[in-house]
Amino acid sequence: METQETATGPSLTHETPPEAERLAVAADVFRLLSDPTRLHLLWVLGHREADVTELTEACAASRTAVSQHLAKLRLAGLVESRKQSRRAIYRLRDGHLRRLVLEAVNHADHVVTGEPPHH
Repeated sequence: METQETATGPSLTHETPPEAERLAVAADVFRLLSDPTRLHLLWVLGHREADVTELTEACAASRTAVSQHLAKLRLAGLVESRKQSRRAIYRLRDGHLRRLVLEAVNHADHVVTGEPPHH
């Protein structure tokens, strides 16, 4: 059964077209996902928490680049950090973003391998 958006909780589907503000926020998320390094960072963070050193190694990017991307993602509210000793540990803010990143990568699998899309 599909759930409508309510004042007391989130929706699972949108039966009516979203208003301009929601579309703008969604478009901003896609803009942030449009960079391969940021997408890779989000993919890693969708699987585990990590610090800048771990993310630098996982993404094969410079520490400076990773730090700049993380700053953008934090400013946009897509990732959050917590202090652990002297390190900042990063994680995704919510499961919606994790699912969005995984779906984008799953779609890319179909494009790269030629596997037919799901309907």
